[in-house]
This record gives sequence, structure tokens and C-alpha cells, in this order.
Amino acid sequence: MSDSIVAYRYAKSLIDLATEKGVVEEVNKDMVFFKQVSTDNRQFMKAMESPIVRHDAKLKVLKKIFEGNVNPITFSILTILTKKNRESLITSISDEYQKLYNQQNAIEVATVTTVEPLTDAQRTEFKELVAKATGKTAQLTEKTDEALIGGYVLKVGDSQVDTSIRRKLNDLKLSLN
Repeated sequence: MSDSIVAYRYAKSLIDLATEKGVVEEVNKDMVFFKQVSTDNRQFMKAMESPIVRHDAKLKVLKKIFEGNVNPITFSILTILTKKNRESLITSISDEYQKLYNQQNAIEVATVTTVEPLTDAQRTEFKELVAKATGKTAQLTEKTDEALIGGYVLKVGDSQVDTSIRRKLNDLKLSLN
């Protein structure tokens, strides 16, 4: 069974339990924290993925980092992962949980890439644009890329709107060939 399917099942069970206990928001914050720790600390993830490191040692590391800093329900998933030899799935479970949380709360994640950082007015305008198009609350991820020259690239799900000057120049170049 692929890791993404397994991660989805753990995340689904976790969000169902969190919903039952009324701690969905808190567990979501914990999942964001897991993701941050996983991406910021490469050695941590190498230790969690290593077949050489014993499971009891991995559990000790997880306890030192997370126990007392996260909700007990969230920590329980770490204990289960350790018992089942699936510590390497922490990041994947965090991602899957975030997707389920966004679905449950009607949140649409959109990425906007511009040449310069967005102003507050532009940020509000993009959020309203995404909300109007999807009927969901928009959560913006902002990126900058000077290669765009001007304009923006907005990605929402599988859709992309590219009004960048770079794309327009590429289109012009293709039409002249």
C-alpha cells in the first residue's frame, strides 16, 4: 500500500477523533507544527526514516519534542506511528490532515506569485477573487519571482491564471515562429 494512502487513513482517523472530541483547531495547529519541525530539521526526519534507529529511541525523541507541546490526541498518533513502524509518515500525515481540515472548513488554498511582495490591498483583492471563484474562504500563499517581469500567476487547485509579462513575451515569440 502506498504511503499516501496510509497517511490519508491516519489523517482521516485523526480528524474524525479530533472532531468527536472538539479539538479540530488545536490538532490542526499541531499538524502545522509537525510539518514545520519536519521541514526545518532534516536530521530529525532522517532519524525518523532510519531503519537503524530503534523505535523506542524514536519515541523518546518524539516525546522530548512534542509531549506537552501538543494536544494529547495529537501525541497519541505519534505513539501509534512508532508502534507500527511508520514514523516516516509524520510529514505526509500532516499534509493529508491539512487537506481534510481545509475541506471540512471550506478553505481553498491559492498560491499567488508576483514580482514584488503583495500590498494589503492586493492581498485582499486576491482573497476576494478566489473566494468568489470557488465559494470558499481563501488562504493565500505568496511567492515572489522577478523573472515574471510584471503581472502575476495565480494557482488555485489545478487551475492557473498567468497574466505575467514573461508568459506574454513567450506567447509572442511562439506566434512569430
